[in-house]
Amino acid sequence: MKGPPPSEEFALKETSPILGGGGSSCDKLTCTYDLVEQMQFLYVRVVKAKDLPDKDVTGSCDPYVEVKLGNYKGTTRHFEKNSNPEWNEVFAFSKDRIQASILEVVVQDKDFLKDDFIGKAIFDINDVPKRVPPDSPLAPQWYKLEDPKNVRCKAELMLAVWMGTQADEAFPEAWLSDAATVTSGSISNVRSKVYLSPKLWYLRVNVIEAQDLIPSDKSRYPEGYVNAIIGNQALKTKISKSFNPMWNEDLLFVVAEPFEELLILTVEDRVGSNNEVLGKCVIALQNVQRRFDYKAVNTRWYNLEKYVLVDGEQKKETKFASRIHLRISLDGGYHVLDESTHHSSDLRPTAKQLWKQSIGVLEVGILSATGLMPMKSKDERGTTDAYCVAKYGQKWVRTRTITDSLFPKWNEQYTWEVFDPCTVITIGVFDNCNLVGGGSKDARIGKVRIRLSTLETDRVYSHSYPLLVLHSSGVKKMGEIQLALRFTCCSFINMLHIYTHPLLPKMHYIHPLSVIQQDSLRHQATQILSMRLNRAEPPLRKEIVEYMLDVDSHMWSMRRSKANFFRIMKVLRGLIVVGRWFDQICNWKNPLTTILIHILFTILVLYPELILPTIYIYLFLIGIWNYRWRPRHPPHMDICLSHADAVLPDELDEEFDTFPTSRPSDIVRMRYDRLRSIAGRIQTVVGDLATQGERFQSLVSWRDPRATSLFMTHCLVSAVVLYVTPFKIVIFLTGLHVLRHPRFRNNVPSGHLNFFRRLPARTDSML
Repeated sequence: MKGPPPSEEFALKETSPILGGGGSSCDKLTCTYDLVEQMQFLYVRVVKAKDLPDKDVTGSCDPYVEVKLGNYKGTTRHFEKNSNPEWNEVFAFSKDRIQASILEVVVQDKDFLKDDFIGKAIFDINDVPKRVPPDSPLAPQWYKLEDPKNVRCKAELMLAVWMGTQADEAFPEAWLSDAATVTSGSISNVRSKVYLSPKLWYLRVNVIEAQDLIPSDKSRYPEGYVNAIIGNQALKTKISKSFNPMWNEDLLFVVAEPFEELLILTVEDRVGSNNEVLGKCVIALQNVQRRFDYKAVNTRWYNLEKYVLVDGEQKKETKFASRIHLRISLDGGYHVLDESTHHSSDLRPTAKQLWKQSIGVLEVGILSATGLMPMKSKDERGTTDAYCVAKYGQKWVRTRTITDSLFPKWNEQYTWEVFDPCTVITIGVFDNCNLVGGGSKDARIGKVRIRLSTLETDRVYSHSYPLLVLHSSGVKKMGEIQLALRFTCCSFINMLHIYTHPLLPKMHYIHPLSVIQQDSLRHQATQILSMRLNRAEPPLRKEIVEYMLDVDSHMWSMRRSKANFFRIMKVLRGLIVVGRWFDQICNWKNPLTTILIHILFTILVLYPELILPTIYIYLFLIGIWNYRWRPRHPPHMDICLSHADAVLPDELDEEFDTFPTSRPSDIVRMRYDRLRSIAGRIQTVVGDLATQGERFQSLVSWRDPRATSLFMTHCLVSAVVLYVTPFKIVIFLTGLHVLRHPRFRNNVPSGHLNFFRRLPARTDSML
């Protein structure tokens, strides 16, 4: 594998874009759109036409409008047999790409062989007025059309033509010259959109008991259990062997508003390898009680309907109904985990009644990207149709797609309410692979995560972030994305108060979910989110949602394991440094420092009330000293921290392997043996920790009677000595003993350590 590029290529770069047009005064545009560069557009709104002449031999008119500006041409939809059509469509031409001084708006009649010319209106670009929001929209006017002989005809066309920016309210729905090559059927796939995640709930089904179960074989006790299904989620209770079984088990599901699926409960009897359905119950979620705290909702008995086969069809049996006792609730006091808690963008509970007021506003300007890698081939050359997706809280935004460009400029600005500063915004860049034909997956170019708590308030951060993607061949830089961010705080006191609150809502601590439940429910939540957002128009596709939510972050990876190990070692490095420094003090490597430590130790022993103030003032001084080297930019993806710069090819191949594996048996055997060797080392470390713990227990367990007798005698003598000796003197003498000069030391371990190492452990009893 090729070595990684120089680290500078993967570094964060500070930029100085001309934000808000670069004006010194705060005009109407820069007050609301000041984190992006102004982009000028020529807007043409085609409203309607009247009194169009009939051009077909059938005496009818099938009109449409072409808006021409140099080499760019936009076309409205056409109407059949309509002389007074209404289009109300907007066209936007980027000023940077304008290469003509004349705008032509041509009305034509669609025909089978050749379209007929009806008339046109011509505008000089230099005479087009300029509009700046929030001014009211420019009123359209009627224009006489000129016929082929440059003579004004009776037909008229209502138009509005103006110069504006991307802040114009007509911009999101306009036809853009940046996407001139996109077909009309795919135009919706290139427009910017804002999406809202569906409201997710935890559905708790407490299965208590059932009564009067009637199996087909009445001579045996039924081995009954409950199978609960909602959508593609299915859970089962344990088996209870009785005609009136008791379970009292909680089954948890994830559901989304609006509730489309039904909760289906079936009581089944395990008969050998087959299962017999003893009853069925269908419950609509709209009727389920919602709770916002830990108080239990009321229980309810439901009849179990039984179906029998009659002539090959299922029919309900109405003779006698068994019953099932349930407690069902929609728990709004939890936050439904759809992201990893390490970089979650929202921590609020489901129930809006429990939300706190917002503490600030996050504004993000998505400016541009540079040096993107070609993601596909077009006309025998590489190209990319790039767009961005940003996710924070329940709000997803998608920028417009800039087609056929490796240096796209979006210059779109978005705003989010912030309820917790300890959250993360995720911004991803993707290649749109659904402009022609569709069906392909949008390719990932890279993503950026920014934690809000690392941002200073009211400061604009403008940086270029590297877009990194890990491939099976190694880490690869796919380009850079330029962003501008600003976190504005409404109340500094409220924001500081948030730091004392629990990270998750109270229900997560009063009735906590197990780790297995959290993993399963998060998987179901991401599946529901991807399915719902994929049904929007334009769809936010499943692969996009899963990449933004890090769905595969829980999968085994040797690279991640090494990265986490080195993270632990970096955290422990401070303790190791302190231990080495203390060892140097004890061994008098620097006599002056050791003498100063003796003096400090003596002062603290004589005045113990100074111990805690000394510790806190020391930490305060460390913080003041480190303030000079505080980070001045947001964090970004670090290939060294991720251990992506030194990963082996086989480890990458294992990370990108499917689950279950699709590799040959010899490779799987090799990886299994490697995993066994690593697990053996971990097993040894765990065994050593268990041994030390068992030695502590054996001090008073009389497993070694002589050792326990010695320890008890030592405890008795120590109790008497410590009782009659002032505590300050004991601490002082102990400190002098620890800090004694090497002349009074020997290299063999101390008697206390030797005694502890001789204590018995239960390793003798292990096979």
